[in-house]
Amino acid sequence: MTEATAPLTSEIPITSNGTPNDAPEDDTFERDLKKMLQDGPNLNNSSAVQGGSGDTPTTVAPTPFSGVRLNSPTAPSQQQRSPTGPVPPPNPYVGSRLASTVKPPQYQAPGSTQELEDYEADEFARPPPTAIEHHAEGGPPPQSMANAVSKIESIKNWSLKQIKCTRQILSERFGRGSRTVDLQLEAQIEVLRDTQRKYQQVLRLARGMASHFYNVVQTQRALGDTFSDLAQKSPELQEEFTYNAETQKALCKNGETLLSAINFFTSNVNTLVNKTMEDTLLTIRQYEQARVEYDAYRTDLEQLQLGPKDAAVQARMKDADSNFQAHKDKFDRLRGDVAVKLKFLEENKVKVMHKQLLLFHNAISAYFAGNQTALEATLKQFNIKLKSPGEENPSWLEE
Repeated sequence: MTEATAPLTSEIPITSNGTPNDAPEDDTFERDLKKMLQDGPNLNNSSAVQGGSGDTPTTVAPTPFSGVRLNSPTAPSQQQRSPTGPVPPPNPYVGSRLASTVKPPQYQAPGSTQELEDYEADEFARPPPTAIEHHAEGGPPPQSMANAVSKIESIKNWSLKQIKCTRQILSERFGRGSRTVDLQLEAQIEVLRDTQRKYQQVLRLARGMASHFYNVVQTQRALGDTFSDLAQKSPELQEEFTYNAETQKALCKNGETLLSAINFFTSNVNTLVNKTMEDTLLTIRQYEQARVEYDAYRTDLEQLQLGPKDAAVQARMKDADSNFQAHKDKFDRLRGDVAVKLKFLEENKVKVMHKQLLLFHNAISAYFAGNQTALEATLKQFNIKLKSPGEENPSWLEE
């Protein structure tokens, strides 16, 4: 009996990217699987079995094999085979191949989009760190933050004050603002400034006189030395040169005495003008600055009082009133200080200038009268130490 045999076919295994897989390992796997399936009879095809007794061999017709898709749900399994058929022996190679075709679950690397979203959600849900935690994490200490806030607040207040004062000064200069004036105090201040200018002129002239007279004294000394030298070298004129040399030396000595008196006069006048008067004028400048601030805050308060009286304006008015009272107290205090300093300055000025003018008069009169005794008595009267020629100034330890 002749059996029609179907041609053996096999499916070319295709890789995941659509290209034929010609690897020798895949061919070996297909052959082993085909041989395993052909070991048992195909019970669904009864005509393929030639049974009977005798010597006629039993021939099993080969069935077409179309290959196995490992990922296909129709792949032959142990549950789909007939329970009556022989069970093929396990093949560890096939198991390893099947295990290799199973894809592992997708692993999401750290830092992926999902983990980043979870992290951001956790960060937003976390409460802000306290000052101690912020300092522990490397931030600035709380004390530094407090100092920075305090400095920023002071700069803000200073800027607001400068703006108000500048606006007040400009409004006064253009005649659109009012200013607080104390007529009696303003007159005394003007007199003091005029007195300082005149005393500065006296001081400048006295220093010029001392400088010129110093050159005269040096010239007299040089002239006396020259006469003495000529007296020794000219025997026929020795007597005349000697008289003139002694006269120049006497004038030089009296000139040095007068120069000491003039220097003492200029030193005391300089102290009066550039220290005592300047200290009073410094207080006056502070008083004038306080007056501008007082008027600026007074104008600000008056403008708020003329406006609407809503809740916001009431709060601003309360702050403006407190600032106005603070600057008013400062203005009144400085005005009292200026009045007291002007009174003491006038008394001190009269006392100092009386003494210095008497010294200047007596020294000049005695010098040009040629009264050396009266000139020396004047220096003793005012405790002026005469500096001898060539004497150096004492050190600060000796003083």
